[in-house]
Amino acid sequence: MSDEVEPGFVRVRLDLSYDGTAFSGWAKQARGQRTVQGEIEDALRTVTRSGTTYELTVAGRTDAGVHARGQVAHVDLPAGVWAEHREKLLKRLAGRLPRDVRIWRAAEAPAGFNARFSAVWRRYAYRVTDHPGGVDPLLRGHVLWHDWPLDVDAMNEAAAGLLGEHDFAAYCKRREGATTIRTLQRLSWERDASGVLTATVKADAFCHNMVRSLVGALLFVGDGHRPADWPAKVLAAGVRDSAVHVVRPHGLTLEEVGYPADELLAARNREARNRRTLPGASGCC
Repeated sequence: MSDEVEPGFVRVRLDLSYDGTAFSGWAKQARGQRTVQGEIEDALRTVTRSGTTYELTVAGRTDAGVHARGQVAHVDLPAGVWAEHREKLLKRLAGRLPRDVRIWRAAEAPAGFNARFSAVWRRYAYRVTDHPGGVDPLLRGHVLWHDWPLDVDAMNEAAAGLLGEHDFAAYCKRREGATTIRTLQRLSWERDASGVLTATVKADAFCHNMVRSLVGALLFVGDGHRPADWPAKVLAAGVRDSAVHVVRPHGLTLEEVGYPADELLAARNREARNRRTLPGASGCC
């Protein structure tokens, strides 16, 4: 499938961050809820004095309440609009955008770049505290309180059994026509000096609710409610388990998106559009 930019247009890469607390997720919604995409597209239309809304494509659509520190999107702008506004675009957007979303970089993208399909990995962080007193009030919008003591070693033991390429149907909310096969490259926990535990979760892509479901399963191991081999058994079963809770969104942040070298962007773009199957799998479903 070709992803050529239309003649007379320039593809612009945007690097951005946002506090997801007051947003109904990234994607525009029919009922007019406040979304990150909607705010940025409105701001772009205003600062470029355009009668047209230029639609954004994003590396990873985040759910309501989820934050992003290293989100990436692209937008195709008419060459004349880009030439006129490129030098002052960031400053003008800063003056127009609400304070809970910022664009840090706007630059012409290399050939073959697609914010979504050219990405080779996404890295999320989920933050939790098990302090008996609760969450630091200054961090309450970004850290989950778990009211049982957590064993980091047990969670890391359990996480090791989930790494690699698998069908993560047991940890995803199914969407019609979408595959749940993913390659989980990293899943590990660390506790910092303040007592906050951070899960680093890195994969080629994620299906809906995958990170928050994985975290929910590992928290059950960490607090002793399930053994360390339980999350891997759930994965192998291939179906949703009612004991796996999707933890609340505010502890989750998209930290970084990775892309290949410029000369490999187009090939990655094409590869990512192919529907995946596991080795040895047969059939279409």
